[in-house]
Amino acid sequence: MSQTPDSAVRAYIEEHRSAFLDRLTEWLRIPSVSAQPHHAGDVRRSADWLAAELRTTGFPTVEVWPTPGAPAVYAEWPSGDPEAPTVLVYGHHDVQPAAREDGWHSEPFEPVVRGNRLYARGAADDKGQVFFHTLGVRAHLAATGRTAPAVNLKLLVEGEEESGSPHFRALVEQRAERLAADAVIVSDTGMWSEDTPTVCTGMRGLAECEIRLYGPDRDIHSGSFGGAVPNPATAAGRLVAALHDEHARVAVPGFYDGAIELTDRERALFAELPFDEEEWLSTAASRATHGEAGHTTLERVWARPTAEVNGIGGGYQGPGNKTIIPSSALVKLSFRLVAGQDPDHVEKAVRDWAAAQVPAGIRLEIDFGAATRPCLTPLDHPALRSVVRAMERAFRTPVRFTREGGSGPAADLQDVLGTPVLFLGISVPSDGWHAPDEKVELDLLLKGVETSAHLWSDLAEHWRPAS
Repeated sequence: MSQTPDSAVRAYIEEHRSAFLDRLTEWLRIPSVSAQPHHAGDVRRSADWLAAELRTTGFPTVEVWPTPGAPAVYAEWPSGDPEAPTVLVYGHHDVQPAAREDGWHSEPFEPVVRGNRLYARGAADDKGQVFFHTLGVRAHLAATGRTAPAVNLKLLVEGEEESGSPHFRALVEQRAERLAADAVIVSDTGMWSEDTPTVCTGMRGLAECEIRLYGPDRDIHSGSFGGAVPNPATAAGRLVAALHDEHARVAVPGFYDGAIELTDRERALFAELPFDEEEWLSTAASRATHGEAGHTTLERVWARPTAEVNGIGGGYQGPGNKTIIPSSALVKLSFRLVAGQDPDHVEKAVRDWAAAQVPAGIRLEIDFGAATRPCLTPLDHPALRSVVRAMERAFRTPVRFTREGGSGPAADLQDVLGTPVLFLGISVPSDGWHAPDEKVELDLLLKGVETSAHLWSDLAEHWRPAS
């Protein structure tokens, strides 16, 4: 009986499953913790290990790219078809710090399988999700009889993501010509649950600032001067109080300019997810939901802009009382941005708004950090449809849609390369990213392999941007 393409892929994966997991286990033993200087050599060793593995996989071009920090790994495998789309896969090979005394039930860099789960630091975030593409492309070739992928396939595997990607944008800018692609696939995200496979369609951007308010040149007596000179701590409180209106909307004029609203279809798709608000509140260690009126909790955390007070302080903080008017106060704010919002415009709007809140006699200073732009892929984008079809072939069930409330370096790829970003991840919330006993579900990991194997043919068949 002849095999179908799907059964051929599954048979190839099953035949090579043991060797694949052995190789992944070897990589996971390398403690590539980018945040700890004494592991710098391990991060370099992780990059070299991956480079060697990608050469063994068949990539004809593999390079380790140095940065002022940790190295990245680049690989390229041309299709040979001049009309084939070019796809860049992004992930990272560095991991979070981990030690047995943090609460692990086994050594974090000695991988162990318990049941059908592989426990180790990096198993899900992100080595496991990077590595499934190595077996995926080999299964793709075996099932199609090709000697090169159906797309021009590139990989960029960063070494500093867990340290905030301080050199990533500069690397992408310097190597933009080599990284040029028609689409970026980010395999550093997750799914809703084991039973509900999902594709993420966007991530919010981020702008952060620190506001310092200065009043008297030194702390002064509140009895002698109180009620007669402006108090910077009071000004900080009023500033924070003015940040939102009575409907929990951000009250900064111009803040929402350009923000792309959710469509009725997107809201309906979010509503289809099996969301348990009480369970979510428990995870959030909170007692009630709160946010912009007219939107559900999922809409608020995935698709609406926000402003949050991350810190506020000023004046005496010790035990007892100290009757002063403090000389200064501090407010730290962060703004999550959605597609259509420009971080530069938001920064100007916040500066103008803050200046208008401050009374005479208070000097204001604001410092903004480097911003992260939001990214969003339209639901009807042909490359996204290919990701969905490939996942549905692997999982054999309909795929739903999510977004991510946080921010990440994917937006730099979109911004610099001018390329749509799509997300292909198989991790689930219980995998415990950054936590003790991080793990990956082996069945889902192999579904990731299978999805990768189907994706390249689907993209080549249904999307020909070069033509």
